[in-house]
Amino acid sequence: MEVEKKKFEIEKKDNEIIYSKAIKAGKRIYYLDVKKSRNDDLFLAITESKKKVVGHEEDAQVTYEKHKIFLYKEDFDKFIEGLQDVVGFINREQGEPIPRAEEIVEPQITEETKSKSFFDKFKF
Repeated sequence: MEVEKKKFEIEKKDNEIIYSKAIKAGKRIYYLDVKKSRNDDLFLAITESKKKVVGHEEDAQVTYEKHKIFLYKEDFDKFIEGLQDVVGFINREQGEPIPRAEEIVEPQITEETKSKSFFDKFKF
């Protein structure tokens, strides 16, 4: 019983999130979680969560497909260097990415813009 309790406490400590950031991107959410290892070293757990809907309307069942990778601090520099290299390659080959619809910021309507006529908003 005592062994099981210690094992549970260790597992609980391993799962403790010290800091977290969620990035919503279309149907996916990326979670960047900083966790603490058994020897008190911090590491990064990256989780991709993708929503899957099977069926239609009332019969629809929603599940989440998750993939995880763990990145340790001794690998940060090489990981970032590699990520920058492949992102740079993609941008050179296909150009800068086009923002998703949810990332496009709508212009703010102020009292000043309300008072202008339709054509005053354009510079000719």
